[in-house]
Amino acid sequence: MNKVCVRIFLLTMFVLVISGAVIYFTVDINTIANLHMFQPWSVLLAILAIGVGLVLDGTRLMHMVKISGEKITLKQSVQVVFGNYFLAMLGPGAAAGAIAQVMFLQKAGVPAGKAAVLAMVRTIVSILFLACCLPFVFLHDEGILPGVSNDVMVMVGSIVLLALGILVYGIRNNAFDYAAVRISKRISSHVMRKHFLQVYRDCKTGIQLLASSPKSMVRVFFESGLSLIFIYMVVPCLMLGLGADVDWLTVMGRMMFLNILLYFSPTPGGSGIAEGGFVLLFADSVPAGTVGVLAVAWRFIAEYLPFFVGLYYSVTVLGRDILARSMNTEHDI
Repeated sequence: MNKVCVRIFLLTMFVLVISGAVIYFTVDINTIANLHMFQPWSVLLAILAIGVGLVLDGTRLMHMVKISGEKITLKQSVQVVFGNYFLAMLGPGAAAGAIAQVMFLQKAGVPAGKAAVLAMVRTIVSILFLACCLPFVFLHDEGILPGVSNDVMVMVGSIVLLALGILVYGIRNNAFDYAAVRISKRISSHVMRKHFLQVYRDCKTGIQLLASSPKSMVRVFFESGLSLIFIYMVVPCLMLGLGADVDWLTVMGRMMFLNILLYFSPTPGGSGIAEGGFVLLFADSVPAGTVGVLAVAWRFIAEYLPFFVGLYYSVTVLGRDILARSMNTEHDI
């Protein structure tokens, strides 16, 4: 438990420094006046949106587990979701979130091998949904990246989507097995080589698992999208509280763009990168001097609240030696 407390303390200090810096560098003489107009009901609306999104995240995981031939309850599934938030923020990057999912799924009775595959599939489906949306996001919002034309961004989004489609098709049909083995032989570290092959096998098994039940796969895909949409609705809800004129398509599109980048963030939970990206994307969409405060409020509701709920579930369900057990689980999978 001491290790958990130390890491929570360090994370808290890290978050406070980042949040303080974001607010410090974005305030101006208009900040107090504009924040005075803030409506508290928007916070409740934002919390409701994140709650619905997380429950939908739980139901889609239930359906993925069902495809694999196992069964878990909605309560167990939601615990997996919150546990992911906890270790993803506390551990070494997003990989720790996958370890948390495996641990909770094992606790719910899902075998370790299937649990690792399901954790991988959960991430793959979310990324696929966002990738499918990218071309439309870029087509609608030409100013998402200053200095880069709309045509270039649409082409990039389309190439990313096409590449993912080819990758999924190739992995499903064993087209990349030889390439994966060749790449692994070039990795000098035995541990890294083993990890690379394990990730490839989990991706392959997960894609084949979804392909084995097309109707269920479509349901999981749209549940994933609906879950993400509700989670991203936290931002426009908070904007409404500031009296901003919200362009829902633009705001939601930019949230999708930002969050697909956060999947590949090297920092725990995307801390620092998320706040900086938010300020860059939404500085002109809210009243003057409020973008930094809004970025911190978004992160608190969308990340830190689920983190503390995940802390509760992790300690009560998995035990106080959660960090030691997560390291053992990482070696096992």
